[in-house]
Amino acid sequence: MTEPVRRALLSVSDKTGLVAFATKLVSLGIELISTGGTAKALAEAGLPVVEVSSVTGFPEIMDGRVKTLHPAIHGGLLGIGSNAEHAAAMTRHGISPIGLLVVNLYPFEATVARGASWDDTVENIDVGGPAMIRAAAKNHDDVTVVVDPADYDVVAGELASGGNVTTLATRRSLAAKAFARTASYDSAISQWFGTQSGKPLGSYFATGGAKLQGLRYGENPHQQAAFYAAPGKSFGIAAARQLQGKELSYNNINDTDAALECLAEFAGSERPSCVIVKHANPCGVAVGASSIEAYRKALASDPVSAFGGIIALSHALDAATALEITELFTEVIIAPYADDKAIEIVARKKNLRLLLLDGRPLSGDGLAVKSVGGGLLVQTRDTMTVEAMELKVVTNRQPTAAEFADLRFAFRVAKHVKSNAIVYAKDGATVGIGAGQMSRVDSARIAARKNEDVSREAGLAQPSIRGSVVASDAFFPFADGLLQAAEAGATAVIQPGGSMKDDEVIRAANEKGLAMVFTGIRHFRH
Repeated sequence: MTEPVRRALLSVSDKTGLVAFATKLVSLGIELISTGGTAKALAEAGLPVVEVSSVTGFPEIMDGRVKTLHPAIHGGLLGIGSNAEHAAAMTRHGISPIGLLVVNLYPFEATVARGASWDDTVENIDVGGPAMIRAAAKNHDDVTVVVDPADYDVVAGELASGGNVTTLATRRSLAAKAFARTASYDSAISQWFGTQSGKPLGSYFATGGAKLQGLRYGENPHQQAAFYAAPGKSFGIAAARQLQGKELSYNNINDTDAALECLAEFAGSERPSCVIVKHANPCGVAVGASSIEAYRKALASDPVSAFGGIIALSHALDAATALEITELFTEVIIAPYADDKAIEIVARKKNLRLLLLDGRPLSGDGLAVKSVGGGLLVQTRDTMTVEAMELKVVTNRQPTAAEFADLRFAFRVAKHVKSNAIVYAKDGATVGIGAGQMSRVDSARIAARKNEDVSREAGLAQPSIRGSVVASDAFFPFADGLLQAAEAGATAVIQPGGSMKDDEVIRAANEKGLAMVFTGIRHFRH
């Protein structure tokens, strides 16, 4: 039977709720042991506290690096009360049990996020904290371990109602959380060292994160899901603040992330841009003189697919743009900021989710991780931009300045369309997108056919795809895909090149009077 908690060791960097929790422990007759700043905070609150150095008989040394790494502490955490040999050893060496451990770790992730120096970052690697947490979690039959202030009330309540004893179910749950916390902490440290050394993909790979929210379900209702923030990161969907609307779903988060990744291609431009995403694929992307113009141009690309989609804006959401967006059923709007009138307009649609980034970056670098059967696929993110590529005109005809601008635009978008990807664009807006087909020819056909439907619905005299440019995320293996684009009305092409049939494709482009540019870089996205 588990003994009642008589001593608790508290050592925390995050002191949220600390004094209130410790006050409850004292009221239950539990002795407080503490270290450094935590002990000072407790003493200043008028609570009786015993310094760790009094327990170990050894002072904190080396700027506090060595204080809890001592048998008097770890013996108190690891000793099994029902084991006679353990009990005898504890008596022989004057070690008393520690029934409750409350530790949260040095803020390593936050230190990385604020761009601290090498020395400052290394100094914020906790050693004693994880060691104590793991010891207490291992011995959870006898020790309750708390690593999160959110658990203070539950633990205090059980101690009060259970005669200073928590339930085994709670101790096991807290132990699982404790091991997950130290694993996540270590993963942040290992990834930081790997990045700093220029070798992010070492012999071992660790990943983890803090839970941002539990989700109602995953991709489908029968799947469980949760959303975690990567350690030390503060960008993209994980950094967004939800201002209103229903709780985000798994698919909302995934699609919004896809929208932000695409929008990031246009970050830094003075011209507002808009990305509309449906099922993780852009269905409309545009730049304009204003947010409302960018939205209108993006919507015109494929208004049918935009229904129930995600809308991401590069500039602040204003009232006029909010008014037009809310005329269409939309799942999520995300923008860097929103003015008061726009917020008021969106609030009329109580289920519409409005997310603000408050100026945080749309995306970042680092590693992309994908789960596969029995393992993980890990790669650096595709941060290559069209501006950094050596663009080479390979046809007799040179693109015009307007075509070149649209070619760059289209290739930026194609990077974020699932392969095989074909993107037609004109005047800084997509006019046709073909995504995720097994054949590149089919992607070109689908994009053209969708544009014909959209143009007919809009009452246009001819499809808007006429006079457009076309981008392909990877090379054309044969001339047929290029010929399909020419038939649809494209006048210029941008593609990576590198096919064994490049000469055939270039010849076909020349025969059709097309201008074609090779990038030398592909953008597969699966």
